[in-house]
Amino acid sequence: MAHINLLPWRAERRKQREREFFLQLGAALAAAVVVVLLWVFWMNLRIDNQNERNAYLQGEIKQLDERIAKIKDLEKVRQRLLARKQIIEQLQANRSQMVHLFDELVKTIPSSVRLTSMKQNGDSMVLSGLAQSNASVAEYMRNLDASPWMAGADLDKTEIKYRSGRMPYTFGLNVKLSQPSEEEQAKTPVLLQGNGKPAAAAPNAAAVSGGGGK
Repeated sequence: MAHINLLPWRAERRKQREREFFLQLGAALAAAVVVVLLWVFWMNLRIDNQNERNAYLQGEIKQLDERIAKIKDLEKVRQRLLARKQIIEQLQANRSQMVHLFDELVKTIPSSVRLTSMKQNGDSMVLSGLAQSNASVAEYMRNLDASPWMAGADLDKTEIKYRSGRMPYTFGLNVKLSQPSEEEQAKTPVLLQGNGKPAAAAPNAAAVSGGGGK
């Protein structure tokens, strides 16, 4: 009976399988390296794309910040213009107030009182003058309170300064100014001269200056 030695063939087959295994392992490793490189390349492209988008957004944000700053400047200009507009409208609405005030000063002042100075500060007025007696000052205050353009007359001071004069008392009044309604204004027309200008103050309401006489 013949004997066949199969060991060299099996050894060769084992070696061939080992070579095939290492070749497959190398191919898999090479494929993995290629995949990793492709993934890194793709991620780098995405990162570069995102960086470009970020740079674009930063540029747009900078432009928007500049526009917002301009809008804020325009808003400040708008607020200043509105403030000026309100001042002009207020001046136009109150342009006749001084005419009515002078007219009311003429109407309300008694013959025993003479004004020496007047000063307006916003919606209040300070009146200084001379009077024959405290009763004359009290009468003047009542007349001011009855005026639709002035109210809340408050006595600041009264004293005897010129004992030998016809009007020995000096006084000071604080008066609140008011804006009557159109109906009340229609009931109290302004005294006008023939040329359409406000009438001059009567002699007993004159001397709206700084000095007082005896």
